[in-house]
Amino acid sequence: MTYGRRQFIQTGLAGGLLLSFSGWLNAAGTRRFSDAEREMLGAVVNAMLDGVLPVQDRQRQPLLAQTVDGIATAVAGLSAASQQEIGELFGLLVIAPARMLLAGVGKPWREASVAEVGEFLQSWRFSRLSLLQSAYGALHDLTYGAWYGRPETWEAISYPGPPRGYF
Repeated sequence: MTYGRRQFIQTGLAGGLLLSFSGWLNAAGTRRFSDAEREMLGAVVNAMLDGVLPVQDRQRQPLLAQTVDGIATAVAGLSAASQQEIGELFGLLVIAPARMLLAGVGKPWREASVAEVGEFLQSWRFSRLSLLQSAYGALHDLTYGAWYGRPETWEAISYPGPPRGYF
């Protein structure tokens, strides 16, 4: 499939508008995640931790919420510039047209299957575009950092915890 100059320019303009819009949405700096962002992150966490999380929804949902809270804590500790970049990424992923264009997920995050979200994540992970690879890396690191930052998950990776008694 070849792209002409006109389509390239139109795509660039559309992308610029989406970035501007997401930046406007996230101009407040440090803030709480919106319900839409929490929903998107819940879908991402659900897909990334599939196989680790309990199968039963009653046990799974609180762990998803705790992990999303951990991501919020991690993002709050980042520099203002990093928070803005992550806010722009999250802003794009919650806007339906951008979600469909960038992630290929045509339905709301709450309705997307683990397989659909996993497919989107893998497409970004192995994308030819370094920007999408970086975005995947951010989602990956935030998710696993929040998950394994919880002491109750340490046993699964044989981590004894931080050293004690040295201070």
